Amino acid sequence: MTRNERAPGSGDRPPGAGRLLIGAVRHTGGRLSLLIALMVLSTAASLALPALLAAAVNAVLHGDSGAGPALAWGAVMAAGAVCDTLMAPLGAVCAAQGTRWLQQRTVGHLLSMGGRSPVPAGEAVSQVTQAAQQAGALPVAVAGWGVTVTGSAAALAALLWLDWRCGLAFLICVPVTVLIARRFVGRVTRVYGDYLSAQSGIAVRMLAALTGARTIRASGTLDRETDRVLAPLREVSVAGHRIWRLQKGTVWQFGLLISLTEALVLGVAGLGVVDGRLSPGQFVAVAGYLQLAFPAVQQIDVFFTLAQARAAAVRLAGTFAHAAVRYGTAAAAPGAGAVSFRGVTVRAAAADGAGGAEGTARAAVLDGIDLDIPAGACVAFVGRTASGKSALAGLPGRLADPDEGEVLLDGRPVRELAEGPLRDAVTYAFERPALLGGTVREAIGYGRPGLPRSAVRDAARAAAADGFVRKLPEGYDTPLERVPLSGGERQRLGLARTLARPARVYVLDDATSGLDTVTESEVSAAVTGALAGRTRIVVAHRVATAARCDRVVWLDGGRIRASGPHTELWRDPAYRAVFAADEAGDGASVGDDAQAGDGESSGTEGGPDGAFGDARDAVTDDMSDGTRRRRYAAHREA
Repeated sequence: MTRNERAPGSGDRPPGAGRLLIGAVRHTGGRLSLLIALMVLSTAASLALPALLAAAVNAVLHGDSGAGPALAWGAVMAAGAVCDTLMAPLGAVCAAQGTRWLQQRTVGHLLSMGGRSPVPAGEAVSQVTQAAQQAGALPVAVAGWGVTVTGSAAALAALLWLDWRCGLAFLICVPVTVLIARRFVGRVTRVYGDYLSAQSGIAVRMLAALTGARTIRASGTLDRETDRVLAPLREVSVAGHRIWRLQKGTVWQFGLLISLTEALVLGVAGLGVVDGRLSPGQFVAVAGYLQLAFPAVQQIDVFFTLAQARAAAVRLAGTFAHAAVRYGTAAAAPGAGAVSFRGVTVRAAAADGAGGAEGTARAAVLDGIDLDIPAGACVAFVGRTASGKSALAGLPGRLADPDEGEVLLDGRPVRELAEGPLRDAVTYAFERPALLGGTVREAIGYGRPGLPRSAVRDAARAAAADGFVRKLPEGYDTPLERVPLSGGERQRLGLARTLARPARVYVLDDATSGLDTVTESEVSAAVTGALAGRTRIVVAHRVATAARCDRVVWLDGGRIRASGPHTELWRDPAYRAVFAADEAGDGASVGDDAQAGDGESSGTEGGPDGAFGDARDAVTDDMSDGTRRRRYAAHREA
């Protein structure tokens, strides 16, 4: 099964722009229907006004002193004003609800891709904060435009009924007006798409720069990076000026056309009064209905909103075109955590515009892997950078899916499992964990609401994190954003989060690389005791880590080069060279793997240095109580 195929019960095809907008309409909670009703009432009142005004004028000219027509005109005016007053806040609520649904759907889809989203982070932020808001405004704009068009058609019908010559004079402008509006919407949609792309480019570069803020500062390249981040501003300016020119050109075309049409219709009506075909009151009615017939074609702001929303919806649909993880419906089969890989092949995702065309060959990250891990075994994946060890470790929990082959848990394909049973069965600890939650306790219990405090403390003890957590001013209830963490402390909290989950299979993706040798030995011994009898898959870069495992799987170039006890493989100089290369780089290869997408990126939480948590010292984990308290106090002061 390829990664683009659907799992059983996966549902419908990815929604396009139209389906997303229809979904936004459905999630306005019926308020859009109420808004349309108010729009219709307001339009009906507007249509009644010219006829009532004409009756009042004719009554005055004929010497009728009755106040009936004038009172009726005033009542209709008041009713229209009430409708207009209610429409503004109701329209804002409808747009907000549609936007909220689109944002929730987009965020959920991005997160459901398991961190393997091909959408850059900056583009994702732009879509959630900008494109979803613009697309969410479309249902209200379309409803308003539809009611306006209907009202204009009714006004045109009234013109034709009063005098067919006036109606015909107005109809002369309609084809030209429709052509101008259609060209404007089409052109603005394309140009606004370019505008959004340029803005997204700035967001992508800005996020990357913030992630490496300390490196930029240390390298003295602030001015160069500022120029690089803002380089797309020229494209933003060009697109913005194009949009302005399109608006300017369309506005004067509409203005000229409407003025000529108005002069033509009123001229025909004036001749009708001279000829006795129309009364003065009817002339007033023609002038009123003429103004009501124009809005369908002169709403340049509405056309611009439609173009914006259409471009934004197309952009959102592009994100949904990337398939999310499709879970099955089955429960996990009975067993203790046996994992099997059958003919597993994973190919590198082609970068956009770089060999991504259909039919283009992609390099194999994993190539035909066949492997059985018995239940309760502890197996290390070892290999040089880009050998595929982290990619292989990500398959049992479906952090990614193989392009070919099958992964089984206790004999059942993992793609058939429902999300809940899969998450209960397979859990992960990462090299650079993102700590989520409001407090340290919530970070350890993340994903398990209601986890008892005793279970949180037990998990922290097993990960050798209880000692430094207790020394924090508020212990486990210390707000996470105020905790100054070293790289090793962050890893221990991430490991504690993993140990707090009773799973069948524990995948430790170099989860102790940030610890010093002594602490790592203590943590490994504690973890071994806590996970006794559980299946463990360990991505290892240290000799000591591999030596503690029951078996080592040596990966080279996406294939299994050898498998067996560490003591046997150690006789091979090439195997020893794998660790020599990693340790000589002082952990650099670990970071390379993470940059390649094998590890979990560090989140924004828990670090006082840099908005996006620059990598900390990955070797020394010692921090005195005084130092920790000073950092905590300084961070809280800031």
